[in-house]
Amino acid sequence: MKKRNRVMNLFYIPALILFSIFVIYPLCKGIALSFTNWNGYSQTYKMVGLSNYTRMLTDKNVIRAFINTLIYGGMSTLLQNVLGLALALFLNQKFKGRAVTRTLVYLPVMIAPLIMGYVMYFFFSFNNGALNDLLAVFGKEAVDWLSDGKTAVAILTIVNSLQFVGISMVIYLAGLQGIADMYYEAADIDGATPLKKFRYVMLPLLQPAVTSSVTINLIGGLKLFDIIMALTSGGPGYDSHSLSTLVHRTYFASENAGYASAIGIITFLLIAVFSNLIVQYLKKKEVEM
Repeated sequence: MKKRNRVMNLFYIPALILFSIFVIYPLCKGIALSFTNWNGYSQTYKMVGLSNYTRMLTDKNVIRAFINTLIYGGMSTLLQNVLGLALALFLNQKFKGRAVTRTLVYLPVMIAPLIMGYVMYFFFSFNNGALNDLLAVFGKEAVDWLSDGKTAVAILTIVNSLQFVGISMVIYLAGLQGIADMYYEAADIDGATPLKKFRYVMLPLLQPAVTSSVTINLIGGLKLFDIIMALTSGGPGYDSHSLSTLVHRTYFASENAGYASAIGIITFLLIAVFSNLIVQYLKKKEVEM
């Protein structure tokens, strides 16, 4: 048996090699570059110590991007889970066209975020945008939806949430279908109302689904990139940048690869720490409930 296990372990080697090449090595290289002043193109650069990291503490663009990243992660997670659970409860019922409705809800997930961003750009565009054309029908003046930073952040959060709400819907739908009928029958015998069934039967048994959905949504929101680049490119100014898009701009537009690497490392740590804390908290809730 032990010999068989040793042989089976050999099959992990190709995956470990690929993981080392495409994840471990770039991460280590990024950490090393974050202590330099490399511009991304030159063959020479010098060590600058922790100056890139201390610079971030007073860089208003990094602080703005950090706050935006928390908004994208937190609000997208909240919206996707609330809407996903509501859709799952609705689509768990038997009605004509249920399969088609499930497909339509999940369909945006299959569209590349960059393409979704470009589609939404023509919806929110000031000139000939679909939303402004609709306002014109009612005699309202056109609105430059993406010209204000706060409005742009809100729109980006909503677009991201609506595109990927199908993932939460599928996870919760699977969780609901895994709940045995005997729990509902016991609740009916006790005279539980639909609200009490949801609170005391469904939610406790859906905790594993909540953990999975929240973790996936949170990570996706914290590393939001494609939709931002397609809709606003981080504008106006730096007002709608996430840390991920700020890394791109700092590297290619500002030609400051060392500083971009430092921002990238902070982004990695942010996602790793937040996702781990959330998973630990939700896992604890699973045990308690």
